[in-house]
Amino acid sequence: MTLLRLENISKTFKQGESSLGVLDDITFTLEEGEIIALVGPSGSGKSTFLSIAGLLENPSSGKIYFNDRDCSKSSDRVRTKIRRESLGFIYQFHHLLSEFTSLENVMIPGMLLDKSENEVKEEAIILLESLGLKERLNSMPSELSGGEQQRVAIARSLINKPQLILADEPTGNLDNANAEKVINIIIKQARERKLSAIIVTHNVELAGKTDKVMTIRDGKIF
Repeated sequence: MTLLRLENISKTFKQGESSLGVLDDITFTLEEGEIIALVGPSGSGKSTFLSIAGLLENPSSGKIYFNDRDCSKSSDRVRTKIRRESLGFIYQFHHLLSEFTSLENVMIPGMLLDKSENEVKEEAIILLESLGLKERLNSMPSELSGGEQQRVAIARSLINKPQLILADEPTGNLDNANAEKVINIIIKQARERKLSAIIVTHNVELAGKTDKVMTIRDGKIF
């Protein structure tokens, strides 16, 4: 069953009196449980594509369907609700809040939903322990290695049991060994939870671990 469908998506940014076309009439389909890697040169529109797929940004034209629902003209409130309940985001930089522990950082998205603190805490502990961070529950982000910080970010993206993980260069700040570990973790977690995932990466070798590799170039997707 199709989870995400983008139809004839184009995106243009205004630059004074001129305009810059980033995405050009892209049509894209993601099935439930499918894991896709998206590669392409810098500036090719990968991050813009992911922002549109994640309902963070509106296309200049085209339609976005999530669970067969047309989200193209949805209100900010509706789009925010979909993001909170159904999407998990992982970025190149972990974006952990420095004043909170690993456990607290993972709990924050869960507290935005209608769940008790105890329920969210229990789920966060299980997630962190499953990612090998049992001894790091109460550590501050500054006390973690780069690989550990990114594993906390992965746990945070999973706390609300999303249907889709969107990862934008999740290994960009890591060495080769940690990069491979993080990609393996994302894929393993997606498979175990039967999630779909779109992973943007420059690393073609790591991209090859996914179900399908697609390329963005000159505003087109192949």
